[in-house]
Amino acid sequence: MRIAMLGPIAWRTPPTHYGPWERVTSLLTEGLVRRGVDVTLFATADSVTAARLDAVSPHGYAEDAAMDGRVWEALHVAHALESSGSFDLVHNNLDWLPLAFDAFWRAPVVTTIHGFSGAGILPAYARSRSAYVSISDADRSPDLDYVATVHHGIDMSEFRDLPARGDDLVAFGRIHPDKGTAEAIEIAARAGRRLVLCGIIQDPAYFAERVEPHIDGDHVVYRGSVGPAERTEVLGSAAALLHPIGFDEPFGLSVVEAMACGTPVIAYRRGSMPEVIDDGVTGFVVSGIEEAVASVPLAVRLDPEAIRARARERFDAERMVDDYLRVYRSLLEDPRFVKSPGI
Repeated sequence: MRIAMLGPIAWRTPPTHYGPWERVTSLLTEGLVRRGVDVTLFATADSVTAARLDAVSPHGYAEDAAMDGRVWEALHVAHALESSGSFDLVHNNLDWLPLAFDAFWRAPVVTTIHGFSGAGILPAYARSRSAYVSISDADRSPDLDYVATVHHGIDMSEFRDLPARGDDLVAFGRIHPDKGTAEAIEIAARAGRRLVLCGIIQDPAYFAERVEPHIDGDHVVYRGSVGPAERTEVLGSAAALLHPIGFDEPFGLSVVEAMACGTPVIAYRRGSMPEVIDDGVTGFVVSGIEEAVASVPLAVRLDPEAIRARARERFDAERMVDDYLRVYRSLLEDPRFVKSPGI
């Protein structure tokens, strides 16, 4: 089986700090290579992989203000398109753009929808012959057909040698209204606990108006964008992760990473959260600030080993690899998919 793994190029694969799509693409690619699958990873030239690496973009455009992401993504897709006839299957992890060139791919395409970036991109999905995989049942569009739901996996080996659990709460993710950073600050204050914030500032105005005035190094601490080297220390030492999201979260990698550390999660009942969190076992799914505050003392009493065990059972990267291998084999055995018009 020859797989072309078409990755995103906003960041390096795997990312050094932020880059959830790149992280999942990396874990899947490396897992497939370990299983003996012939994989070519189309990613940035500075990416690190055991697969064959093919690149046009020298590095992630999100890290270089001189690069126009639209241009480099188009060049990236065109490069993969040119060699697509050499593969049995193209696995698209790059959102809608590759689907716009649907008629020109010379191998079947399966697309993991990592979360719709906006309703306006739906026409590209609706007109494509690609097979679709959702990352949660909650993130499915009623206008599309899906071949599977595959929850993201994480490398559980990264979450060893855990620090002692402390008393702080943590909010881990981009600083943006969608992630409920301001709500996390209020929840922590009302719960009487210090809050540690980690993440890139994606909305500077929101940060300046709703977040920065509360950062005092005492009650609220901001550690910036925390990469893999610090992630386990931050999540593992927290009493609980606060995830008071203001949008329908497609999956939530930080939620699963916290659980891998044995850290309970308190999240708003939106998107995939009821699907990802086992209520009362790995955390609590709540409907607002009042319930979140009331859940803090309950969450910190949950058994860390039980949380870790459930995270390992449900979200280990090897399970994700198994799921995608089943998807690939199913599609390649389906003549309606392999012999689609234009392929």
